[in-house]
Amino acid sequence: MTLHRRAVLQAGAATLALQATAASALTPDEAADRLLARITEQLLSDYPESATGAGVDKNARARLRSRLSSHSASGQGVIRAHVRSTLSQLRRLDVDALGPAKRLDVDVVKTVYELAAGGFEFPYGDVAILNNNWSYRNTPYVVAQNVGAFVEIPSFLDSSHSINTVADAEAYLVRMDAYARQLDGETVRVRADAGRGVVLPDFLLAKTLQQLRTSRAAPFTQWGIVTSLATRAARANLSPRYAADAARIAEEHIAPAIDRQIAVLESLQARATNDAGVWKLPRGDEYYAWALRAGTTTQMTPDEVHEMGLDNLRTLHGRMDPILRSVGYTEGSVGARMTALASDRRYQFSDGDAGRAEIMAFIQDKLTDIRARLTRAFHNPVRGYLEVVRISPDVEAGAPGAYGGAGTIDGSEPGHFWINLRTPALHTKFDLADLTYHEAIPGHVWQGEYTFRQPLIRTLLGFNAYSEGWALYAQQIADELGVYDDFPVGRLGYLQSLAFRACRLVVDSGIHSKRWTREQGVDFFVRENGSNPQEVQSEVDRYCSWPGQACGYKVGHNTINQLRDNAQSALGARYDFASFNDAVVGGGNVPMTVLGRVIDAYVAGARG
Repeated sequence: MTLHRRAVLQAGAATLALQATAASALTPDEAADRLLARITEQLLSDYPESATGAGVDKNARARLRSRLSSHSASGQGVIRAHVRSTLSQLRRLDVDALGPAKRLDVDVVKTVYELAAGGFEFPYGDVAILNNNWSYRNTPYVVAQNVGAFVEIPSFLDSSHSINTVADAEAYLVRMDAYARQLDGETVRVRADAGRGVVLPDFLLAKTLQQLRTSRAAPFTQWGIVTSLATRAARANLSPRYAADAARIAEEHIAPAIDRQIAVLESLQARATNDAGVWKLPRGDEYYAWALRAGTTTQMTPDEVHEMGLDNLRTLHGRMDPILRSVGYTEGSVGARMTALASDRRYQFSDGDAGRAEIMAFIQDKLTDIRARLTRAFHNPVRGYLEVVRISPDVEAGAPGAYGGAGTIDGSEPGHFWINLRTPALHTKFDLADLTYHEAIPGHVWQGEYTFRQPLIRTLLGFNAYSEGWALYAQQIADELGVYDDFPVGRLGYLQSLAFRACRLVVDSGIHSKRWTREQGVDFFVRENGSNPQEVQSEVDRYCSWPGQACGYKVGHNTINQLRDNAQSALGARYDFASFNDAVVGGGNVPMTVLGRVIDAYVAGARG
């Protein structure tokens, strides 16, 4: 049948008119929901790891289970274009016409896309803020001791990609191939960034190369990415060929990609300097200003961050001094006395594997205790589904002391508290309980489960200042519930942890804005906070590669406490501890500016 051109045009016009009519028939909230749904699917397509981490890579999204995000320059360019397009659509919404809940959703999504767009304005580095698994870290370096596919993907596959069926195992193998492509994409970007004058500091470059070489030297059958599939496939009674296939992919695809990455990094050693801060990079001061905005979701300047850290540190030391005196530590600065306390054998774990076992048992005891207390702190608790796991020895040399996060939305996978056990000396009996509350319950794992009650797009997005500020506030909740009433040295560990985060404000801004050296950063921690030198060196190295991230902790914590003070003042006798906590954690992961509006709504509701 032949169609006349005019008929085709008329039909097309009619279709567009019907679509416009349908769109105009939507309420503002419905139109916003439709846009947010499209953004959600685009976000999951750009970052398939987020779909797996959230447990939504099934049914219509099953294709995402065998994919990884692109780490190539062209792939990052596609994501950058998506960010700009999405932001344009969000800005066209009439937010004043939306209901309070939908306005909050749109505000949160728009804020994170604005931050991402700002990061993509720089022609170097890696913008991770939209990838749920690594949204806390943005970096000017595509590969570092704690950045890149080599560090992130094997542990992601082990902890998030479940192996229960043949389809799971096949998808894992496809992702192993994709992992090799990620490595090559990063290698090309590392070389390109070096041409722009962006090279890792020499001490980070040496650490990164050591990690890559050490893991590369192991037999393929012993690689974590291989044994993870082999062990779990056997447990699921799947074919033994999966172990062989994984080893083959490791040998034929991944190992050559790692070799290429090592070769490019080695070629940059002569160009690397000892300068630790991003001030040395093109537009370095601008980059740090953006990194601070992304890390704190505030407009604080480096000088303001620096002064906040010094002020907080003085206040915390004032609380620590009388406790130290009460347990017999009366001479020297607070930092010096905390250093002496850390050497007290009464508070140390045993050496070697015996100490590692003691640490794991200690953590379980503290989790059991805090669970029994939380009914006083929350009216609407979550499950707190959790597994405690040692960080892989392959990467623990460059890893932090611990980290944690929630499981999947459907509850099929638990949250994880990953603990660094490269040496038991990293932890003491007076600071490990506090670390557990921060990373697990009522910290990251606990808070993460509350996000599962939000629309999917909100579950997928995270803000460093909120999540880390909450984790510090979780430590405070534990203290307020009396966990240290019979163990004042444990309260010292808690206060030292807060002081540690105050030091981060000083050191991060010192390195990136005031041109401090790595050694100055380490010395400040040891001198002012009595911190463990082994832990602190890795910490400072982390700030060098993740500028601004470490500042989110105390900025977020201070903001939550200021909002609590405001709520108590406004409500008087109507203020309720558990209701406030429910409001903070129940509103989801939000920027600090938005959290203020969440608490305003709580106060208004409590007034009646």
